[in-house]
Amino acid sequence: MTRHPLLVLDVVGLTRDLLRHAPRLSALAAQGFVAPMDGVLPAVTCTAQATLLTGALPRTHGIVGNGWYFRDLAEVWLWRQSNHLVQGQPLLRELAELEPAPTTANLFWWFNFQSGATFAVTPRPHYPADGRKLPDCQSDPPELRDELTERFGTFPLFQFWGPTAALASTRWIADAALHVLRTRDPDLALVYLPHLDYDLQRFGPRDPRIPAQVAAVDAEAAKLVDHALATGREVVVVSEYGIDATVGAVAINRVLREAGYLAVRDGPCGELLDPGGSRAFAVADHQIAHVYVRRAGDLAAVRARLERTDGVERVLDADGKRAAGLDHPRAGELVALSARDRYFAYHYWLDDARAPDFARTVDIHRKPGYDPCELLLAPDDRWVKLRLAAGLLRKKLGFRYLMRAISLDPGLARGSHGLLPAGPESAPLFLSSSRGDAADSVTMTSVKSRLLARLRGAVQTA
Repeated sequence: MTRHPLLVLDVVGLTRDLLRHAPRLSALAAQGFVAPMDGVLPAVTCTAQATLLTGALPRTHGIVGNGWYFRDLAEVWLWRQSNHLVQGQPLLRELAELEPAPTTANLFWWFNFQSGATFAVTPRPHYPADGRKLPDCQSDPPELRDELTERFGTFPLFQFWGPTAALASTRWIADAALHVLRTRDPDLALVYLPHLDYDLQRFGPRDPRIPAQVAAVDAEAAKLVDHALATGREVVVVSEYGIDATVGAVAINRVLREAGYLAVRDGPCGELLDPGGSRAFAVADHQIAHVYVRRAGDLAAVRARLERTDGVERVLDADGKRAAGLDHPRAGELVALSARDRYFAYHYWLDDARAPDFARTVDIHRKPGYDPCELLLAPDDRWVKLRLAAGLLRKKLGFRYLMRAISLDPGLARGSHGLLPAGPESAPLFLSSSRGDAADSVTMTSVKSRLLARLRGAVQTA
């Protein structure tokens, strides 16, 4: 294959409405073209990235959300990294099978483990036996992690997610990606820039602080765009979804518990969800929730109960899932969609005194659903900063610690995603430095073939 190098930036949350605050990316769009994408249901990171890189819907690639109920384990798992979970033929795996194989770099896109990339870097903290969480990343080859750490410092994990999530993590990724472009010069580089996701969810898309955050991530993207164009590399920018303004959350599991469907295990750590023992429970994932119903005879009653719930817009059954491309065995028997100004909270306890000990912490792997409150320090806790300082001191001294900093109020977040876009202004974007395949709109399932065409030189740069 003749070499036609390509840089693909995933600028999460970028929409046409926000693009006007990004001067460098706007200039790139003027050079080439920009079009809204139709998106995918659910419009969440793992599903969107799997669709972008396989050209398929969840019914084929199997990534039905950021996590799901693993029925064979009777456990909920979110944010798994193994590329083996992605079914079908992802772009990097397909490229790795070519002769000769192009060199590729996967820099913080999800499902990074065993993705087929020549160079891969992804967040991977260490969890010592004493309960601490130590920031780090993992790379392939392993020495790349050492090289990046020596040059840019330890990957700032606590600025990548949590109440202190900020530009520092996106800047580290951009600097690391620029280093890889300069020193490895891969044929294809995928780079994930997450910064916009944070404040758009914290404060909502209409908050006056958002334009400055768009400009900040644009400045990081500019470093990569300028290098790419100066070295003859085409540039494509995608986003995964737009963020809707929200006014509250739907505690879907509390609804199911009060109706007698959801089971818990009580103990010294508070109440824990018992998925295997529940007749029905939900894996809440932003504006969608997979509802797993153990008995077929309960389906109609569970659906009817959810449809009567304030803030639930629609409940998909087997036919609805099929129409949405979500008819995969990993999906719930039912899929609930929230009203556009709401999202689903994972909370299942009825008394905050019995909340599990991890509920007030940042713990994306133990919570059986997504919790946007992890982006916000508890506003009702006057001692939260002092408690954080004490926890950090215990960490430095090598003691066990528990960072109780998160509110139990699921209505604090002011932005969410998961539904298909309401219109072109709030849709995810496809932006290209080339006009050769310009279109008024782009389907998310066509992106893989568009990237392959660029790598093969089948798209004119003029």
